[in-house]
Amino acid sequence: MKKTVLRVADVGFHWPGRTGFALSVPDFVVGEGETVLLLGESGSGKSTLLSLICGTILPQTGTVSVAGTDITKLSGSARDRFRAEHIGVIFQQFNLLPFGTVADNIMLPLQFAPNRRKRAGDSKATAAELCSTLGLPKEIMSAKAGSLSVGQQQRVAVARALIGQPQVILADEPTSALDATSQTAFLDLLFEQTRALDTSLLMVSHDPRLADRFDRVVSMEDIAQMERAET
Repeated sequence: MKKTVLRVADVGFHWPGRTGFALSVPDFVVGEGETVLLLGESGSGKSTLLSLICGTILPQTGTVSVAGTDITKLSGSARDRFRAEHIGVIFQQFNLLPFGTVADNIMLPLQFAPNRRKRAGDSKATAAELCSTLGLPKEIMSAKAGSLSVGQQQRVAVARALIGQPQVILADEPTSALDATSQTAFLDLLFEQTRALDTSLLMVSHDPRLADRFDRVVSMEDIAQMERAET
């Protein structure tokens, strides 16, 4: 059985206000090196769960453990440092710095994570190697991120998440704007890299057609209960 790298246990969270909702997650686990697809419709709480795992929001009850650390016990600044060290994130809109170079964007997480920076070694060379592995030309390292095509931005976002070998990669609907051919190419690259580094991958999506690519598929309905919060 694979070692547990992520566990959400007895978590209860509610957004305040009439339009908020309450989310309850009794037990959700991701193993070391495992690829998991979390399926759910819009509004099912997927993004809230990712935010809880990242530590950008805290549950009112329960624990969220990443790489053996319960992040709910950490201060805000400690959670930020922990997230930078241990979690790589691929955002739906990529969230690259448009006026920064590709090299700057890929190496950005290392500025806040000294141990991850050590694992990366020569960070610029490692960033260039990731670009090459992801099918990007070496000269792109000096290009501004805002000048790239959508496909190139996507690969840079993957390289940024992977650099320094974080234990967990979280991907938030990264294929939603891609056609089927581009989705396949993207997932091929992502799986190749996460498996080479034995990194766990949790991807959230509303698209069940991606299911065959993952070690395990989980529905939000199976792991969480959600209800509109009353005021």
